[in-house]
Amino acid sequence: MRPNDQRPPKVPRSDLADTLVDRLTTAYGAAADPEQARSMAAYMKDVAPFLGIRTPLRRELSKAVTAQSAKPAEADVTALVLRCWELPEREYHYFAVDYLRRHVRVCSSGFLPVARRLIVTVPWWDTVDLLAAHAVGPLVAADPELTAVMDEWIGDEDLWLARTALLHQLRYKSATDTGRLFAYCRRQCGHPDFFIRKAIGWALREYAKTDPDAVRAFVAAEGGRLSPLSVREALKNL
Repeated sequence: MRPNDQRPPKVPRSDLADTLVDRLTTAYGAAADPEQARSMAAYMKDVAPFLGIRTPLRRELSKAVTAQSAKPAEADVTALVLRCWELPEREYHYFAVDYLRRHVRVCSSGFLPVARRLIVTVPWWDTVDLLAAHAVGPLVAADPELTAVMDEWIGDEDLWLARTALLHQLRYKSATDTGRLFAYCRRQCGHPDFFIRKAIGWALREYAKTDPDAVRAFVAAEGGRLSPLSVREALKNL
């Protein structure tokens, strides 16, 4: 697929994904806690239903599901994450994100449309932020031509794609494209949504760990255009 292909990606055939999804639904289904599920869904603004599995137990179950499984190819990762996203409960999406984080290195630039699908489907910060930093970020770092897609996403009407563009360099440290980071912040500094304004501040605050003077200078120059929330977040540790 083209890097910014917006068509729904097809689920490839994968015996490994079939096996893991079968194990996963059995393990998670047995651990479901309806009472806990209600409170977890409420905390996440009812963006999705939950099974009610607390994080420590979920991670323990996930480890057992993937134990002694084969190393996946890109098609296996694609099939696994798309099939998990077809399941309604949020814990399955968390499993998919965690699996992708571990195996993103086997994915080519052609995986970006799959990541896009995950970002815009049942979007909320709990999955989008991890996908931005631990999936999209590594894909762009491995193929700099994908920065052109980030240049498109930063202006997209979908705020979660714009947030992803702002946050994809979170883990880049000294490899951060500073000009692009600052340009993205300028591009979206007038956005009315909390999640964009927060992302601007978060991206700047994270880069300040690498180059605090550059962030101070940027905020000093652009402070009148940045929202108070973005400024507070950017300068929180300076």
